[in-house]
Amino acid sequence: MLLDLVGNAGAGGLGVTEIAGHLKVAKSTALSLARTLSTARLLRAVEPGPRYVLGFNLLRLGDLVGQQTSIAELGLPTLRDLSSATGFTARLAMNEHGYPVFLERIDGEGSIRFHAPLGQREEPHATAAGKAILAEMSEEDVRALIAETGMAVHTSHTLTDIDLLLEELSRVRVEGYATDDEEEAEGVFCVGAAFFDHHGTCAGALSITGLKVDVPQREVQRLGEIVKDHSDRITLLLGGVRQRSRT
Repeated sequence: MLLDLVGNAGAGGLGVTEIAGHLKVAKSTALSLARTLSTARLLRAVEPGPRYVLGFNLLRLGDLVGQQTSIAELGLPTLRDLSSATGFTARLAMNEHGYPVFLERIDGEGSIRFHAPLGQREEPHATAAGKAILAEMSEEDVRALIAETGMAVHTSHTLTDIDLLLEELSRVRVEGYATDDEEEAEGVFCVGAAFFDHHGTCAGALSITGLKVDVPQREVQRLGEIVKDHSDRITLLLGGVRQRSRT
């Protein structure tokens, strides 16, 4: 966990190269993580270097994990980076007992704006973030949740069969990201990937939303990898660990 690393380093803090070495990530990722925590005032940069030391507004990670607003604030810089990297609207969702609850959104460039209210539960079977979260649950738990929620039809592409959904979740576990291919709204395409807390539990998911016409099939994997990378950044910021997905 980055905060632990910096705290244990003492008054001298850590430089970006040292952070990258400890976390076994690229220097660019380490710099992004350090800047994100600095924006949240959990770290601060000191010269020469810069080197990163603990920030004045440091909160215990346990408190951060327990407070939705803190996680949203912590993830906001990463969300902005994700929107900038893809050009799509980026959203951050918390996992509320298998349901995605979106807490923050950064609109993509251009004139298209998607109606995406915050703070409400969304149906997990028809959204990329929802399927990313479901993929971290056991088959038994998925079946129980879907028995509760049902599988409402939104478009001709919506999955309405639990066995087909479970088959889709198996793919998500292998590839590490989920898609919503016009399943919640006609003409709209989404990609989502889960992030994890310090217990290795799925804490939520990041997702991007764009027009289907702007997402040729050959781009899906590239976008999936970008979303996965940014979700992994949130995991690192939360001091989390990614556990092997359930089968």
